[in-house]
Amino acid sequence: MSDFVRVAVLGDVPMGTALKVTVNNRAIALVNCAEGVFAISDVCSHADVSLSEGEVIDCTIECWLHGSQFNLRTGLPLTPPAISAVPTYEVRLVDDAGTTHIEVATSPTPVSTDGRPQS
Repeated sequence: MSDFVRVAVLGDVPMGTALKVTVNNRAIALVNCAEGVFAISDVCSHADVSLSEGEVIDCTIECWLHGSQFNLRTGLPLTPPAISAVPTYEVRLVDDAGTTHIEVATSPTPVSTDGRPQS
């Protein structure tokens, strides 16, 4: 079981946006979309650029430099030029005195040999 660290208040990440945070010296993009709040590595697997600066489209984030889209649930690339997945992190929302906080696992979600997150 992973440890979690509180990284933001839900209001800091409006619907359809991403916010860069740091967990254990790793840049992570928090993404709020209609399907929930997700945490994914902030570094594109194709080029060393920040994914949190990209556009949120449904349950994906698009790299602003070359247009690769990544599934927020799995980290898998959906469009080229990226061909490698980026790590994802478990997220939990915690209500504390009427404020919803976002907590992120300190370790990435384990992946199977086919590159998909293990349940």
